[in-house]
Amino acid sequence: MNFDQVKTFLAVARLGAVRRAAMALNLSQPAVSNRILALEKDLNVTLFDRSGGGMQLSRAGILLIPHAEVLEQTMNRIRSELVSSELFESVLRLGVIETAAESWLAEFLARFHRLYPRVVVEVSVDISVNLREQMLDRSLDLVVLMGPISEYTVTNVALPSVEMGWFKQAGTDDPDLSKTPVITFHRKSRPFQEIHANLTRLHGSGVRVFPSSALSTGFELVAAGIGAGAFPKMTSHRSMESGRVTWFDPGWAPNPLALSASFLREYEGTFIEKAVQCLNEVAHEAAQPPSV
Repeated sequence: MNFDQVKTFLAVARLGAVRRAAMALNLSQPAVSNRILALEKDLNVTLFDRSGGGMQLSRAGILLIPHAEVLEQTMNRIRSELVSSELFESVLRLGVIETAAESWLAEFLARFHRLYPRVVVEVSVDISVNLREQMLDRSLDLVVLMGPISEYTVTNVALPSVEMGWFKQAGTDDPDLSKTPVITFHRKSRPFQEIHANLTRLHGSGVRVFPSSALSTGFELVAAGIGAGAFPKMTSHRSMESGRVTWFDPGWAPNPLALSASFLREYEGTFIEKAVQCLNEVAHEAAQPPSV
């Protein structure tokens, strides 16, 4: 039994198929199958039930899982502690919501590159619900979203919350939210549901709340006078810097956005934990008020 066989066993167990495990490990399907067969021969057990056409864990396979995960975490920590960060080579598939991308993402990428110059960071910007699914199916290694994710397989690290505010076209009167369309996050998000519920409670069922999957698009719609916006307070957004959009106060504000950095528990002890530490530091620094 060797670590490559154990790693392959865990990949097949987690992904439920040799084909998906082969793609994740960048191996051929025969290579994955051979590693599993070699491990079964060495342990003299059957780890998967293949009778149904899939790869379902056998009783022995279920018993092996916790031991294999301990070995995996130990090997991850050995590699993380012994290999210099300057020489460490890997790929980090990072997914972030647009709020993070528009605020402190660039600073994180610069700082992380100084720590791990040989790690290639692939960035995807998407809505939280999509990022969650991509992380759970292992298309992404680390995600920053409106969290946390309630899955026992996921580790969540709370990030500084982001204050929400109301925005209007510059140079106009404060809009009447009972009559003016409100532009905010996508329909499946918690902010959309909260804002729609509060507006309905205050102004009745005739309120209009328009979802936008893109934060930048939402700001541009506000700048064009299409409606009022309920978005994170981001003074760095180009529509704010150009003076086309400004804040207003209708007497209440949506709850702050609760953000988290989330990754699969199997990656604990890897460089992904280091990435989360760096990300957390940058996010906290960005949340501090500017010094006078």
